[in-house]
Order: sequence, then structure tokens, then C-alpha cells
Amino acid sequence: MESSSSSSAAGLGSVDPQLQHFIEVETQKQRFQQLVHQMMELCWEKCMDKPGPKLDSQAEACFVNCIERFIDTSQFILNRLEQTQKSKPVFSESLSD
Repeated sequence: MESSSSSSAAGLGSVDPQLQHFIEVETQKQRFQQLVHQMMELCWEKCMDKPGPKLDSQAEACFVNCIERFIDTSQFILNRLEQTQKSKPVFSESLSD
């Protein structure tokens, strides 16, 4: 089973470009959904002491701050990875050599 999944992954280079683009877009959507879930879980644990019918102003401010910091940190990491990739050869190219 492991060999069939690795052979299908290796064969992605010969896949129709539209299908390959669709797979990339869906993968990005999945990563984004995971990021949102991770962010909400982290902020919930940090900001929510006692769940109730309403958010108090302190919990609301905590959520806003937590989400903004999470977004800032994620953006920083993405920018840093972009800079790193621009300065180094692409990983997949080095594998094909």
C-alpha cells in the first residue's frame, strides 16, 4: 500500500495541469482550515474561563488580541519562508538532479 501511494505521488508530474492546480488549491484550503481551527482552539483555551451566554469585554478583548497576534505571527513566518526559498534552490529541483 505504501508503494502505491508513493508511486501515485511520484506520478503527479504527468497529471493534467488543471487537475494538478485543483489539487494545489484544495491542499491550500485544507491548510487554511487547519490553521483557523488551530487558532480558534488556542485562543479559546487562552481566553475562555467560564463559557456563558455572552462574552464579557475582557474575554472579547482577549480573543481579538489573540487572533491578531496569531495572524501576525503566521504572516511573519510565511514571509520568512518566502525569503528563505528565494535565497535557496527549490527543494523539488534539487531532488530531480
